[in-house]
Amino acid sequence: MSDAASLSTRCCIVGGGPAGLMLALLLVRAGVPVTVLEKHGDFLRDFRGDTVHPSTLRVMDDLGLLDAFLARPHDEVRQLEAVVFGRRVPVADFTRLRGLPRDFIALVPQWDFLDFLRDEAERLPHFRLLLNTEGLGLVERGGRVAGVTARGPQGPLTVEADLVVACDGRRSVLREAAGMTVRALGAPIDVLWMRLPKAPGEGNQTGGFVSPGHFMATIDRHDYWQCAYLIAKGGFEAVRERGLEAFRAEVAAAAPPLADRVQHIAGWDDVKLLSVAVDRLERWWKPGLLCIGDAAHAMSPIGGVGINLAVQDAVAAANLLRAALAAPAVQPARLDPLLAQVQRRRLLPARATQAVQVAIQRRVLAPVLQGAPPPERLPLPLRLLQRWPALRALPAYAVGVGLRPERARGYLPPSV
Repeated sequence: MSDAASLSTRCCIVGGGPAGLMLALLLVRAGVPVTVLEKHGDFLRDFRGDTVHPSTLRVMDDLGLLDAFLARPHDEVRQLEAVVFGRRVPVADFTRLRGLPRDFIALVPQWDFLDFLRDEAERLPHFRLLLNTEGLGLVERGGRVAGVTARGPQGPLTVEADLVVACDGRRSVLREAAGMTVRALGAPIDVLWMRLPKAPGEGNQTGGFVSPGHFMATIDRHDYWQCAYLIAKGGFEAVRERGLEAFRAEVAAAAPPLADRVQHIAGWDDVKLLSVAVDRLERWWKPGLLCIGDAAHAMSPIGGVGINLAVQDAVAAANLLRAALAAPAVQPARLDPLLAQVQRRRLLPARATQAVQVAIQRRVLAPVLQGAPPPERLPLPLRLLQRWPALRALPAYAVGVGLRPERARGYLPPSV
């Protein structure tokens, strides 16, 4: 490729995240030539979503990959709890879900998940991954998208493709280049990610802490807690102006059991800002181009469901497109009605999930961050979950499976 400024493929996927690599794996298993463009040189980015949900584990099981995947280091979360105004409250119980191959959320660094998908795809012909190659724009011809302009290690590159799939995240370059209309749904919060070490003998319960003025989620990562501290939208500069010692005091107040280790936040380089956005494309496709995952619907971090939605989008897209893409005689224009079908199938789960997230942001998180006094009693939904433990299956299903889960059946294994 060193002396080539262009190449061609059946499907060009821009973005090597969960949606992009899952879609690539499924399509190459169906015999479709796929090229993935990933702007970074590897998948090692810290504080990405590390949750692999039960519905995604079922997709891995459909593909015959679940045991191999779970042989890699991971943690298993079977229940979610939160400390709400000083009281520990069980919220979700994944062991109550039925019909799934595993009854837990697997906590796996996202780079390990992506490495696994890439390794499996590389076992098959027709897969090409171009690292350090950033998608910059679209090639349009005859009223349809016909490829991608990019920049790689050797300079400018054009990738001609019958279908381009934008999986390049919530700040998608391709959806902007396509002039797609984005509907912002609002997000009154941002998230500050950091690590705090675990104490010897400390439990391994993933959960969170809620108190007036503070909300912090904690994810067990073996020898440290991955912490998500919520702040008001656009409030990071104000946090920095108050100083690092004041921030440490805020974190200690948010999670009293971790107060003895906040000195491990040595500087602002240890704190990573996630600017939360909740938005959705009015139309996810145009002739020759499909957007999925965060490029189609940016999610709030509430529930950690963004990865799950992205993977489900990829499975739905592969199920609907694989036969047409695998048939060389099928003209690109024949793909367009299928792109519309992908949006129709996945719009309800995205819309419903975002509606719940926005409601939680506005009615729960925003008042908490504004310092609203704690209620005399726990909110009714939490009281019901305490009185009838069987109800904990409902939030477990919403987080772990979601609406309209997809199945990845009929994809040939690598040995075939």
